[in-house]
Amino acid sequence: MAPSATSEEFRISDPRTNDRIRVPEVRLVGPAGEQVGVVRIEVALRLAQEADLDLVEVAPNSKPPVVKIMDYGKFKYEAAQKAKEARRNQANTVLKEVRFRLKIEAHDYITKLKRAEGFLQAGDKVKAMILFRGREQSRPEQGVRLLRKFAEDVAEFGTVESNPTIDGRNMVMVVAPHKNKSEAKAEQNAQRAANKEAARQARTGDTPEPATADAAE
Repeated sequence: MAPSATSEEFRISDPRTNDRIRVPEVRLVGPAGEQVGVVRIEVALRLAQEADLDLVEVAPNSKPPVVKIMDYGKFKYEAAQKAKEARRNQANTVLKEVRFRLKIEAHDYITKLKRAEGFLQAGDKVKAMILFRGREQSRPEQGVRLLRKFAEDVAEFGTVESNPTIDGRNMVMVVAPHKNKSEAKAEQNAQRAANKEAARQARTGDTPEPATADAAE
């Protein structure tokens, strides 16, 4: 079996495995993803032992819980590697700031637009900020229109990650580069996504992926 990563390094919550699964019946999925059906826990444990593999609970909230026969050490190691890679991608993503005035001249807007496009092409997120002056704060809809125009103009390079919101006297919006969007999202909840996918695959019989105890929701 492949080596498992330490909890101190990756902080992955463990699902119940083998003798820790203390329920009378389970819905069993075989090592190749085949649906075995509802069986007594003793039967599931025996089949896992005969295959020299582990019995892992992938959907504890199902009734009965869904368990899968797999190489737990390998599956946990792969989950840790995916989480580590997601953190590395997130760490490499920098938040750059581009500031606008509500009444910005066309050439100034183009200059800032090109700067933002450069940031996005480099793999960095862009925080677009409108600085309101005096009575301009009473016309937030104009700020929203400007930021939406900005989002449309950089759509080739990025997509809106957070919509325009008021931040004190300013209005801000965050645009993420296309190539890093999914990676950033995975970093925010990498383990939960892996849990849900593993539970889905366990139910449908697809190729197994890493999962943990809070898979079913």
